[in-house]
Amino acid sequence: MKKKLFMILMALTVSVGAFAQFEQGKKYLSASISGMDLHFTGAEKWKFDIGGRVGYMIEENWMLTGILGFSYRKNLPNTFTLGAGGRYYISANGLFLGAGLNYEHHGVGDTKVDDFVPNIHVGYAFFVSRTVTIEPEFYYKQSLKDHSNYSDVGIRIGVGVYL
Repeated sequence: MKKKLFMILMALTVSVGAFAQFEQGKKYLSASISGMDLHFTGAEKWKFDIGGRVGYMIEENWMLTGILGFSYRKNLPNTFTLGAGGRYYISANGLFLGAGLNYEHHGVGDTKVDDFVPNIHVGYAFFVSRTVTIEPEFYYKQSLKDHSNYSDVGIRIGVGVYL
């Protein structure tokens, strides 16, 4: 019990000390995975997403981001993603809201779909050191062309570095 209490207090101490990471001029790099998605239809049985994100704090608590990603899909064409967005850190402890617009290219051969996909997400940057975070987040993305196959609600987990 004492060990658990100590670990909780240490985690809170690291999180409270993280406020300096959200200052203007900070740079950000992250990698994330997702595959724990809820789907609107049963058309998609399994998928695995991997993505990278870069960011720059343009003002205190405001970050511009760029996204590059790939989705492997078992029953649908694979997807390549390129996008831009932003984040707002609600509090100094790491809670954030984000939104963006992604360009997604689905498939190869005769089954190609190009789509612009608005998205929103909410997450938490849990600092494991002064610069490294573990970032769980919930997201929603809405396909503008094929709502039933390419719109998603899901959970993403990432590792971020604030420079």
